[in-house]
Amino acid sequence: MFLFDTDTLSQVLKRAPSPALLARLAILSPDQQFTTAITVGEMVYGAHRSPRREWLLRQLEERLWPSLRILPFARAAAETYGRVRAELEGRGTPLSEPDLRIAAIALTHDLTVVTGNLRHFARVPGLKAENWM
Repeated sequence: MFLFDTDTLSQVLKRAPSPALLARLAILSPDQQFTTAITVGEMVYGAHRSPRREWLLRQLEERLWPSLRILPFARAAAETYGRVRAELEGRGTPLSEPDLRIAAIALTHDLTVVTGNLRHFARVPGLKAENWM
C-alpha cells in the first residue's frame, strides 16, 4: 500500500505528467492509494498561490481527493513523529516538518511513501520509499 507525497500528486496535475507515474497508478487499486492531511494542506496552499487557482482546486476536489484515502496526523503518528524527530536531530540529520509528519503517518500505517524526494525520506529509519517518476 502506498502513501503519495505532495510532489507525486502535483505531478499528476501537470500538463505533461510523468508517463511512468501514470502507468503505475493505472494498475494500482484504489484501496492501496493513500495520502495525508499534510499533503492536502500543501496542495491547497499551492493551488491558492497559482494563477490557475480555480482550475487546480476543482482538479483536487474532482480528480484527486475522491480516489485517495486521506490519513490524519493523529496520536499514533504524533508519537512516532516525536520519536523519529528526536532520533534524527540527535544524529544531526533533521527533516523538514511536513516531510517528517508524512513519514510518521507512513510508518504508523506501514505504507510505502511514493515521492521524488527519496534523499530526504531516506534519513528516516525503517521508512519504505519509492520514486515512480
